[in-house]
Amino acid sequence: MRLITQTSFTSLLAVALLSGCATVDKQPATVEAPVSREAQLAAQKQQALPAKPQFKRKVAIGRFSNETRYGRSLLRDDENDPLGKQVSDILAGRLVESDRFLVFERPDINKLKAEGELSGQALDLVGVDTMIFGSLTEFGISTTGKKGFLSSTKKQTAEAAVELRLVDVKTGHVFFTAKGSGAASVEAGSIAGYGSTAGYDASLADKAIDAAVSDLLNSLIRKLEERAWRTSILTVENGQVFISGGARQGIKAGDVFAVMSRGKTVKSAQTGFNIDLPAKQVARVKIVSTFGETEANEGSIANVVDGDLAGLELSALFISEIGEE
Repeated sequence: MRLITQTSFTSLLAVALLSGCATVDKQPATVEAPVSREAQLAAQKQQALPAKPQFKRKVAIGRFSNETRYGRSLLRDDENDPLGKQVSDILAGRLVESDRFLVFERPDINKLKAEGELSGQALDLVGVDTMIFGSLTEFGISTTGKKGFLSSTKKQTAEAAVELRLVDVKTGHVFFTAKGSGAASVEAGSIAGYGSTAGYDASLADKAIDAAVSDLLNSLIRKLEERAWRTSILTVENGQVFISGGARQGIKAGDVFAVMSRGKTVKSAQTGFNIDLPAKQVARVKIVSTFGETEANEGSIANVVDGDLAGLELSALFISEIGEE
């Protein structure tokens, strides 16, 4: 019987350790929530968005700031704030992807004006229904790890929190706030010198901020869609009514809208706000066709099906869905 040398024994021990130990996955492990599957499905159903509305609201994303100490220095100001801009860019992308809104640019408006001057075209800004402002309020990255006999692990976790507010463009009144939080992690390890020893993963910050924005997205969309959709009358020619908005806003031939006359504006002594008294329906119009190539220049042509617009000031009228004021 052949004796096992010390060197052979060490080699066999290393092989046994390597074959008996599972490698460490670089991706974060999935952890089951401590609730039943039925409860999870019920919660998802409750949080699900309603059916996509027929007509798109107009929103603009304003300033998003970084209120944390992360990424800030004396050499950076609010105009050079990468994390704040990242939050607004992610939010804009999510709203556009939802195909439920017309999203307009505001933070880089000076750059748009400068480009318009270079090309000889004046910037023609579009008014919106709601402005969105917000900030990155929490952000941090932590590193944890474990060391054992011939093995070690390292886990990096990024956590972020985003707060936003919706502002009425007519009054400056903040009528809704929301907060979202998210986290992302990555884990690496080695056994007996084999495996990965990952350094800092820069994508963790992006993933954590994206998760925080996604966390508040549904409640934000619901609140934006609570506001009544309306549009303006461009002109009336030869008995036909030309209105702003067309196919890209969801308007199609056969749709019937109410023509509303704005109520008198009075100032409330109690709140200090200007209050529009209830509008009055003066006519109904039916869409016969749409025109335009982009969201910026599209419109619709309608016929009056009842009521009369003769003698009315067009600037005092607006178009809304039937039954809305």
